[in-house]
Amino acid sequence: MIKKVKKTNSKNSQINTGILVLENKKIFRGIGIGYQGEATGEVCFNTSLTGYQEIISDPSYAGQIINFTFPHIGNVGTNKEDFESDKIWTKGVIFNSEITSPSNYRSFQHLDTWLKKNKIIGITGLDTRSLTNFIRDNGAPKGTISFSKNGKFNIKKLTNSTIKWSGLKNLDLAEKVTTPKNYIWKGLQTWKKGLGYKKNSKNSFHVVAIDYGIKKNILRYFSDFNCKVTVVSCKTSSEKILALKPNGIFLSNGPGDPAATGKYAIKIIDNLIKKNLPLFGICLGHQILALTLGGRTKKMKLGHRGANHPVKNLINGNVEITSQNHGFEVMRENLPKNIEVTHKSLFDHTIEGIKLKNKPVFSVQYHPESNPGPQDSIYLFQEFINNMKRNAKKKRS
Repeated sequence: MIKKVKKTNSKNSQINTGILVLENKKIFRGIGIGYQGEATGEVCFNTSLTGYQEIISDPSYAGQIINFTFPHIGNVGTNKEDFESDKIWTKGVIFNSEITSPSNYRSFQHLDTWLKKNKIIGITGLDTRSLTNFIRDNGAPKGTISFSKNGKFNIKKLTNSTIKWSGLKNLDLAEKVTTPKNYIWKGLQTWKKGLGYKKNSKNSFHVVAIDYGIKKNILRYFSDFNCKVTVVSCKTSSEKILALKPNGIFLSNGPGDPAATGKYAIKIIDNLIKKNLPLFGICLGHQILALTLGGRTKKMKLGHRGANHPVKNLINGNVEITSQNHGFEVMRENLPKNIEVTHKSLFDHTIEGIKLKNKPVFSVQYHPESNPGPQDSIYLFQEFINNMKRNAKKKRS
């Protein structure tokens, strides 16, 4: 007599070793990957199809748990070159599908192993579409992500951790991610296939970059444009910056609430603007510049995170596809008259770029340095270079 074999549901037979608990007590379950433990942060989503290593290593994601909308993450592994920071500040990652074995000539480590090494908690097998829809409808929530091999979780404890966390509003994270010591960038240029990162051999201009959480690819682009870059901590005084004799000032990207960082940054930037030096800001640097000039910022419901965001250049009418990562915006209301809006989002018409009408000072909300993402906006680095050239010519005449 042949015994009938009872069918089992593979989904039910696999233990859910990963969990995400939101502030409204909503729970998402999946399979834990990476580092075992728990972490609390703001849950956001990123729509990029490529560049997960650069995204996870971007310091602007400090205090955040990233939900990737693209289902296949990890299929090219991780490599030794695509790092945007020496330390990973991301709180956690969420993927839809199981990580497959890496298939790429540059790969040196499985993504799961890389996450473990960098102490990043992850979940796979989670319904990322459902989570994305929740964020879209309700805004980016606070959440706690946890990975336990035995699949046992203290839901009450995880919920309390989520509710008690302050959130990103009024939180200065730039002081946490900034460089502890000022340094000169080693001059590596952007990556080229077959060549890797070549070193810059010429320094036409000296840029001082204020580090609020700077990405390495920004520094690489400055090397492409033959600039020597001195990176300084976010609280470095204007006097010490000016003592370095820069040709221009760069305000970097970074995490947290710009109003919180602005409590010390505004005075520094204001003093630098008064010296008529060319100034260029990206992302958080853009927001802090707007605050310095008398503008205001506010928290967005969703934020912009992805590599497919259309932005209109209001000066020439061109549309650029951009890489973005921000949860705060510069407000249009009560914008000072000496500020000209130069770019706007074609998704929601929020401000994406500004310039000071009477000085060589400008900034953009998005990331022209990409990594990952399109390279439509590299011309902004050239604009900054041109401003430094004109300023140097004025001084000579």
